[in-house]
Amino acid sequence: MKTRAAVLREIGLPQPYGESRPLSIEELELAPPGPGEVLVRVRAAGLCHSDLSVVNGDRPRPVPMALGHEAAGVVEKLGAGVDDLNVGDHVILVFMPSCGHCMPCASGRPALCEPGAAANGAGTLLAGARRLSRNGASIHHHLGCSAFADYAVVSRRSCVVVDRDLAFEHAALFGCAVLTGVGAVVNTARIETGSRVAVVGLGGVGFAALLAALVAGAREVVALDLIDSKLELARSLGATLALNARDPEVVEKVKDATGGGVDYAFEMAGAIPALDLAYRVTRRGGTTVTAGLPNPKSLWPLQAVSLIAEERTIKGSYIGSCVPLRDVPRYIALFKQGRLPVDALLSEQLSLEEINGALDRLARGESIRQVIMMEDRA
Repeated sequence: MKTRAAVLREIGLPQPYGESRPLSIEELELAPPGPGEVLVRVRAAGLCHSDLSVVNGDRPRPVPMALGHEAAGVVEKLGAGVDDLNVGDHVILVFMPSCGHCMPCASGRPALCEPGAAANGAGTLLAGARRLSRNGASIHHHLGCSAFADYAVVSRRSCVVVDRDLAFEHAALFGCAVLTGVGAVVNTARIETGSRVAVVGLGGVGFAALLAALVAGAREVVALDLIDSKLELARSLGATLALNARDPEVVEKVKDATGGGVDYAFEMAGAIPALDLAYRVTRRGGTTVTAGLPNPKSLWPLQAVSLIAEERTIKGSYIGSCVPLRDVPRYIALFKQGRLPVDALLSEQLSLEEINGALDRLARGESIRQVIMMEDRA
């Protein structure tokens, strides 16, 4: 069958992306789902910094590649052996498929699935296949999803069934922003009620972490970012203190307001200065969690003695250390109860043809989550 998709053929084209147009909307051939795979009609796909990181080269991936990894849609066809889904099911796509058999999966840590990581790095589905092509030449899959498209073939292990009454534009956010941000707070850090928390970097993931800290019972939540409008939104959502990270006295202000620093700081910007700031606002004995995925070549100069003398903890968090089949229903339930207002993260809804201009807004830090809505072509 045919599908439209946003394809990246050259990494590192210059900004503005609205002019250089790194993503071309192309008609591709999409092969039927193989064993253990599913055909999904994509209805909404969030534009995430991880997509931008492939475009600008911060996260090197093989090209040509059809991008998009945070999405919701409807199951259209089942491959052989898929007997626990039904045609018509509403699903979100999770960008780390888990095999269920490797040591991390067997240890209850599917976010660290080894075959899943290998497949994502190679630009294939979990089983090693590529189902996208053009004129006989294969197109790589982005994180097992390639969701900036009308249709996607994905591993069954990339799908989580969600309630049919959940709007697609909201459902899509649970596949990456919510899993990563909320999971970092409740799974990776496991903050205690009454904790003091800081979030550095207020994109979709950072705001999800802020909301999670509030619902988990943090007594103080500090929001730090470079964009004042995002700080205003953070205050409206419940942040007890919101400061511009460019303020030369920002560390001292956070420490003064929190009695020496926060118990948990979350870096969600994917930049070394943000990680350094998160570490510096963490109190003695506290924990700094990083989930921002900077360029692999980036190095962080750490004062190592502080780890010992101050009994510090630094933790990485990938997809919020999540177990998708467990966590997605939990987070959706909190959203429906009004306790996790994920809809506040939605900046705007766009068409697929507007995606390059949306990359510019993302690169400038102007948006939280832009969602690409696929046309109804039935």
